[in-house]
Amino acid sequence: MSALAVLLPGFEGTELPAWADAALRDGMGGVCLFAENIASPSQLRALTDAIRAANPHALIAIDEEGGDVTRLHAATGSPYPGNALLGRIDDHDLTARVGRSVARELRAAGVNLNFAPDADINSNPDNPVIGVRSFGSDPEAVSAHVATWTAAHEREGVAVSAKHFPGHGDTAQDSHLALPVVDLPAEELRERELRPFLAAAQAGARSIMTSHVLLPRLDPDRPATFSPAILQGVLRGELGYEGVIVSDALDMVGASGEIGIPAAAVRAIAAGCDLLCIGTKNTGEQMAEIAAALDAAVADGSLPAERLLDAVARTRALADSVAPPLPIPALDEPVPAFDLDRGIAAFDIGDDVVLEPGARILTLETVANIAVGASPWGPAAAGAETTPVFEGDAIDVTGTAALIVGKANHRHAWTRAVIDRAREQNPSVVVVDMGWPSPDRAYADIATFGASRYAGQALLRLLGAGR
Repeated sequence: MSALAVLLPGFEGTELPAWADAALRDGMGGVCLFAENIASPSQLRALTDAIRAANPHALIAIDEEGGDVTRLHAATGSPYPGNALLGRIDDHDLTARVGRSVARELRAAGVNLNFAPDADINSNPDNPVIGVRSFGSDPEAVSAHVATWTAAHEREGVAVSAKHFPGHGDTAQDSHLALPVVDLPAEELRERELRPFLAAAQAGARSIMTSHVLLPRLDPDRPATFSPAILQGVLRGELGYEGVIVSDALDMVGASGEIGIPAAAVRAIAAGCDLLCIGTKNTGEQMAEIAAALDAAVADGSLPAERLLDAVARTRALADSVAPPLPIPALDEPVPAFDLDRGIAAFDIGDDVVLEPGARILTLETVANIAVGASPWGPAAAGAETTPVFEGDAIDVTGTAALIVGKANHRHAWTRAVIDRAREQNPSVVVVDMGWPSPDRAYADIATFGASRYAGQALLRLLGAGR
């Protein structure tokens, strides 16, 4: 048994590096792909073919949520509505269509594990990392759409990994950068946060991803990824989940910021994780160090050998359960077109909003969170000519028909200041929020609940209609 079997690293470049090829041949569990690994559909398929040649049992994972978080469409923006907009449209046939289409794209590319759907309930409008990645804020509705998306995706043969257990929606911090705390009573967690994960499990989710979030009412000392009480007690015990438990990336501050990745890997496996997502730009030296730490922990008894054996067995069973890639001609299948009017009807548009066709579009360019990354968004992704506005830039919209477009406008002091200044210069300026808006909509005359290319196209159609 090789401890490499539970590791799922990332790597740099569009070709399989020699260290990853060697590690896969030695039994490494698989790899996780990111936008930087993708140049074209044919290149991606050649890459995944090389991975399978090195290890026919490799799990090839990616984050393809079908909205703001996209890897396949990172160069152009996603053609899908995204979860929050799907939740507002509330058509389960459409949600299933999206889940099915995403899976077919991935299977054609040779990817067999998708870190999606996001099963978090976005109950905190100031959440910096979930927002429109969630189907909404109502537990029942979110659970229903998670189940629909999961079932449709799984039927295409590509495994899902519902995330981020037991819920990252009620936080105001990003676990990439800190250790968020969700201090809710256990009963409230069960009634709200856990429901979508139970729904995903019942819909056939072959894996569930953990969160690096501290839930002191369940475990006062350890974040979920490192908590036997949460992973073994709640997920395995209370929810009865038997699939693979995947850690969120261990290079995140919420996981390894104080202890380092090798120690985090040991803690995660000991707690109940079966497969470890390591990060993005990993190296062979790192994998050797992590595997050595796992082996040393088994040798000194701090990690029971049977726990590591169980993790390896579950991971291998998952790899053996996924469907083989589709024939190469499937790479040329276009993504289905989605009705833009359905999206427009789900926008939140103020009663007094007046749009002028041909209005100048200014985009507020805030720093994208790490999960989203740098990708075209909104009207620019849809092909519109826009004027980017960065922190510190001065604008003048006096006497000009203008659209000010941002994401989660209320969350940034400088975007609020720009919008306030624009409204002083021109009271007829229209402000669009393509993220998750504040409850009072103070900085959102129009809220689109998503910034994918699809949402940008719908916004442009609305603008062209001059509502």
